[in-house]
Amino acid sequence: QVQLVESGGGLVQAGGSLRLSCGASGLFSGRGMGWFRQAAGKEREFVAGISWNSDSTYYTDSVKGRFTISRDNAKNTMYLQMNSLKPDDTAVYYCAADSTGRGTARSDFRSWGQGTQVTVSS
Repeated sequence: QVQLVESGGGLVQAGGSLRLSCGASGLFSGRGMGWFRQAAGKEREFVAGISWNSDSTYYTDSVKGRFTISRDNAKNTMYLQMNSLKPDDTAVYYCAADSTGRGTARSDFRSWGQGTQVTVSS
């Protein structure tokens, strides 16, 4: 099983940027990966996903053009570059690994990190 640890969250003003990282131990290169977020009082939602070989990426509509998901398999690390942040982006962000390699919103994500807090002030 792959173990995941997120980092890079923090407090940022609206319009600013953050880069989240997800470090993995165990099998990583063959997994599809994704970022999810959960705002206070709301359900967890899919944010972005990436296939095992980076040939496909997926984004929820609200972050398209602002967020970029990427991965470096040689470093066992996945990233989420977040630009033009909005207060509505405030949430705990989680990285996850799937069991198929596709990294789509409907993939079977079975390995999860503990989350990192992102707070965007207006």
